[in-house]
Amino acid sequence: MIGVTGATGEIGSRVARLLAEAGVAQRLVVRDPARAPLLTGADVAQASYGDHSLLAALDGVDTLFLVSASESADRVSLHKATVDAAVEAGVRRVVYTSFAGAAPHATFTFARDHWHTEQHLRGSGVEFTFLRDNMYLDFIPRTVGEDGVIRGPAGDGQVAAVARDDVAAVAARVLVESGHAGATYELTGPTAFTLTEAAALMSDAWGQKVRYEAETLDEAYRSRERYDAPAWEVAGWVTSYAAIASGELSTVSTAVSDLIGRPPIGLAEYLARQ
Repeated sequence: MIGVTGATGEIGSRVARLLAEAGVAQRLVVRDPARAPLLTGADVAQASYGDHSLLAALDGVDTLFLVSASESADRVSLHKATVDAAVEAGVRRVVYTSFAGAAPHATFTFARDHWHTEQHLRGSGVEFTFLRDNMYLDFIPRTVGEDGVIRGPAGDGQVAAVARDDVAAVAARVLVESGHAGATYELTGPTAFTLTEAAALMSDAWGQKVRYEAETLDEAYRSRERYDAPAWEVAGWVTSYAAIASGELSTVSTAVSDLIGRPPIGLAEYLARQ
């Protein structure tokens, strides 16, 4: 039995559908059962990350697909508690969606959360596989403001963004195969690009002018003050661009094509599909 968390979200729902299409038995672990997709071979259990209800929800689950929780001030503690509950429930393997270049001092502050979660999994005693996703390709068009401008402190740095569809395809393959214990896969798109190049591709695809305007770190923090978001969240927004500038998201990997047997989706192809 494979347990799938986040089955009402962007990655979890894609993985759940792929598993159902392959005839794999699965349990969808969701906070709101009413929103769970109706899939052949899937049952639904209600539970939240870090909650005691996870013990019952994960009973009988052998492999768990652990989609990282939404960004929050206590995300690491929620991840740790969820891993601990999985161990107690008898889960033997966890496939976790981490982030590219996860490290204790990563420029992108949320990448540090993923590193701490990885370390906890390493010490948990269960088999693990880490899918270190680069920035999602699907997110790139959302960086464009209403005025057609991308603003952020990314400089001339490149990002090897990966499509959610490709991440889901990799996850579904890894979940049903053996031989991935202890592996860390850096999942990227086929190329790395600057935000200036991304703006040019979006201009062509949409038939309207899009441009990138570089900000300094100070300008980026000030421009986001109007959202009145907590400091940890603003830091995550700003440092996602800073991580591009630093080069930490520029390395292109062959992991997607190696694992699913086809090239990953690039930005031009993604835009053409929309």
